[in-house]
Amino acid sequence: MLFAAAPLAATAQTTADSIAIRKLYDEALAHGQSYENLRYLTGQIGGRLSGSAQAEQAVQWGKVVMEKIGLDRVYLQEVMVPHWVRGAKEKAQVKGSKGKGLNLNVCALGGSVGTNGKLKAQVIEVQSLKELAALPADKVKGKIVFFNRPMNPLYVETGRAYGEAGDQRRSGAAEAAKRGAVGALVRSLSLAHDDFPHTGTMRYEDNVTKVPAAALSTNGADELSQLLKADPSLTVELEMSCQQLPETKSYNVVGEIKGSKYPEEIISVGGHLDSWDLGQGAHDDGTGCTQSMEVLRLLKATGLRPERTVRAVLFMNEENGVRGGTKYAELAKAAGEKHLAAMESDGGGFTPRGFSIEAEPATVRKVQAWQPLFRPYGSGEFVAGHSGTDIEPLKEQVKALIGYHCDSQRYFDIHHTAADTFDKVNRRELELGGASMAALIYLISKYGL
Repeated sequence: MLFAAAPLAATAQTTADSIAIRKLYDEALAHGQSYENLRYLTGQIGGRLSGSAQAEQAVQWGKVVMEKIGLDRVYLQEVMVPHWVRGAKEKAQVKGSKGKGLNLNVCALGGSVGTNGKLKAQVIEVQSLKELAALPADKVKGKIVFFNRPMNPLYVETGRAYGEAGDQRRSGAAEAAKRGAVGALVRSLSLAHDDFPHTGTMRYEDNVTKVPAAALSTNGADELSQLLKADPSLTVELEMSCQQLPETKSYNVVGEIKGSKYPEEIISVGGHLDSWDLGQGAHDDGTGCTQSMEVLRLLKATGLRPERTVRAVLFMNEENGVRGGTKYAELAKAAGEKHLAAMESDGGGFTPRGFSIEAEPATVRKVQAWQPLFRPYGSGEFVAGHSGTDIEPLKEQVKALIGYHCDSQRYFDIHHTAADTFDKVNRRELELGGASMAALIYLISKYGL
């Protein structure tokens, strides 16, 4: 009899958890609010670049939404953020030896300096930072370096391809300037072939000349590459009016439900409230913000009060500084808070697949033991791996960092572009994702790590 009791208890426990999780999914699918919240955020506020008036509007919106949920506490965390502005729409034109011009679809990379009028120079194409470093100085000096390495299409996980190709966007301008170049053009980080340029952050280095940097659409990159083969002496004329303004005050938005048994143990779930300015910031990362708030609403609506404190955080400034995530971790440490886990949704609002876990092997195995409960909903892929940018500063303060994973095949088609709009989001996919996040948060709250 003693030996039979354990499996019976485990079965009863599993059944109870399955019923609770079903309640979360039922509520999300029948009455979910992520989609309508996202409709307002994207349609009434739009793109929310740090330091902008829209970012400030989004802060107040997030606070109001969480107050309406009826949480135990809603508050703001002050954080200073960079304030970069794009200015007038960028222009770029190819001019060949015969004087004919061809317009290119470009956008400034976030943080770039402007061109101070028109910048005109010959172009040299490279596939990597390593190839640039190997070129003789006279081949680069006075030219615009064109980084044309595409994302690797052979990876099923598109985030891996994005990460590998990202060094040219982040560091290309600085490395080009070291060799005497006057500017940088970077192939957009996308597997799609279209005319949308993809912005994204780039970094300058101290004591290195700051040169303008722009992203070129994938179609434009292919075309420029072909033109260079026919006429290596062609020039590109680039015009950008972007500038860096003084830092400004902004906020993280935080709401929480106090734990019924272990209120001192905190589980955070969040997305980043800021976005790039070209589109509406729908998938990046309006979906993550609305899903994170929905986690708390689902727990309240179903009566599944968490045993540990659950906190939703709308982080400010992930895109060009991670100031919000850093400040959140600093304040948590200073307050002596005990963070059990932190979850982030920043991969879009597509069909749920599962979660990645950064933790000690024993903790990863404990979370993976819950996989069967998620398989009926298509979100049962639990793997060890990277979690997210905004929660990374918490790494030394938590037992586990968790990244929400959804289907990634369409994400980088619209990532950081004017095409990242509300109409690209599917209601059921979005609400299913929020339910998946709520289910895992519920289990962590009940059993700990």
